[in-house]
Amino acid sequence: MLGPERHRQILRLLGERGRLTSAEARSRLGVSPATARRDFGMIAGAGLAVRARGALLPHDFSLVEPPYPRKSERAVNAKARLGRAAAALLPEVGTVFVDGGTTCLEVGRALLERPALRIFTNSVPLLALVGESRATLSSIGGEARPVSLALTGALAQSWLENLRFDAVVIGASGLDACAGASTTEVAEAAVKAEALRRSRRRILVAHAEKWGRPSAVRFAPWGAFTDLVTDRILSRDERAALAAAHVRLHTVPSR
Repeated sequence: MLGPERHRQILRLLGERGRLTSAEARSRLGVSPATARRDFGMIAGAGLAVRARGALLPHDFSLVEPPYPRKSERAVNAKARLGRAAAALLPEVGTVFVDGGTTCLEVGRALLERPALRIFTNSVPLLALVGESRATLSSIGGEARPVSLALTGALAQSWLENLRFDAVVIGASGLDACAGASTTEVAEAAVKAEALRRSRRRILVAHAEKWGRPSAVRFAPWGAFTDLVTDRILSRDERAALAAAHVRLHTVPSR
């Protein structure tokens, strides 16, 4: 097989899997380790993929998370609409978990006027709104992560192990039609995954810019969620992937 054809095959496999190791490429294409390394280097050098520890990742794979203030300035109105739409799925009475992140903050903000609701959260900005909240705000504890202003780590996870929720609202740094939801950091991924295990109603809320941009750590496949709230118009294949995982889609108008 000539080099250009191998490269096409490698990119096809990468598109199917979301991540392709050198060993997988050698097995599928029947090439030597030296050839696989050379092919990976050429593909990455052409900007068609990202090379990381013996593997290829999609070219738009997110390895770096922007700081919270910069994220909070993006798509402000769209995130507010997403927040209100997700809040409409949540109970007036009971206990919910709201994840960190700028879009989840808008969900929490839309819940503050519900006096019979207890909101557990790892979002420092949401906790800062306690003075204007009629709902009860509770922190899950943990170490404050400066980039995301979220509480993470072993203490946060141990808090979650003792809790159950009527619903959880989770954010993501990136979404992939095949792989599901991902984030940039292992400790945040662990908190998200643990929260998802604590409720029957599991809502993912995601702005359109997150689609097709997987991040470093996948924390949940589509089947981990019961609902998706987004403002992206999904393709037929994307809708089929959600339907196969029994995820209810709630599309929020962009205007």
